[in-house]
Amino acid sequence: MAVFDRGVASAPWTLKLTAGSFHKLSALLTLAALILVFSFGNAAFFSVNNGLTVLLQTSVIGLLGIGMTLVIITGGIDLSVGSVLALSGTITGLSVKAGIPVAPSMVLGVVTGAACGAFNGFVITKMRITPFVATLGMMLIARGVALQLTGAAPISRLGEAFGVLGNGSLFRIVEKTGGIFPKVVFPGIPYPVILLAIVAILAAFLLNKRQAGRHIYATGSNEEASRLSGVLVDRTKIFAYTLSGALAGLSGNVLMSRLVTVQPNEGVMYELDAIAAAVIGGASLMGGVGNISGTMIGAFIIGVLRNGLNMAGVSAFIQQIVIGFIVILAVYVDQIRNQR
Repeated sequence: MAVFDRGVASAPWTLKLTAGSFHKLSALLTLAALILVFSFGNAAFFSVNNGLTVLLQTSVIGLLGIGMTLVIITGGIDLSVGSVLALSGTITGLSVKAGIPVAPSMVLGVVTGAACGAFNGFVITKMRITPFVATLGMMLIARGVALQLTGAAPISRLGEAFGVLGNGSLFRIVEKTGGIFPKVVFPGIPYPVILLAIVAILAAFLLNKRQAGRHIYATGSNEEASRLSGVLVDRTKIFAYTLSGALAGLSGNVLMSRLVTVQPNEGVMYELDAIAAAVIGGASLMGGVGNISGTMIGAFIIGVLRNGLNMAGVSAFIQQIVIGFIVILAVYVDQIRNQR
């Protein structure tokens, strides 16, 4: 393995890292520019409540983006995360309805997502089907199963405990005023934001400090050279897709908990937001390049952009157009970087 690190991956990986750092810096400057523009356009944009709203909106995109980044680094793609999110949330909701406590039910949801991801990895590595087609198939399967299990109807009356993960917060400070509603001194740090921070730190540690992370980078950089150097390429890919599915399941729990209702139609087009977050943050669709911090910046760019455009009264359709152009620009920059 030491021979591989020095002889095959060292020089090109260093060049890609330098270019990737430049890409991440440009994304960070873009994020700062967006915040500056929207804060001038609307004074309420810089309020604490709006900041927490942006964090909450970004949490689901960020969780999906982390899993997508792992897959993209291996040279693959996962189009199923939005549907897996819906299926996992559906399994969680049905489990709660069946009388299982909320925490074990949410674990079942995450396990469901991981199983879908593992199936994707199996189809891609063992059946030799391209990631685009394999995950497209899973996208249809997961959505269909979610709709079939629920009859396309939402699952409600899941209890207050079901909404704690999505709507609870840490360090919330309230002041009793003698009225019906207490005065909120500090709304606290939302649990989804804390969860996103923990997952991002663990994923970054995996990629940068563990052998599995080095194998993920090596697989995406040069699959054949990695295999000849002793890397278990198939196992690495299955591992990446399983993590992507598990994070989609976790995202499903967060989103459904925020709604306090399970919606089998949720998660439509979320896979594109996840891909956009990873690509904007510097992940290369060619594989071998990407990092979690860049993906977090990309996720916040999408979150800030949508929040600011909403506050400006721009329709959701125009927002999709703007984000689409940003993704095209990010991929174009990535192509130029690879050519150089």
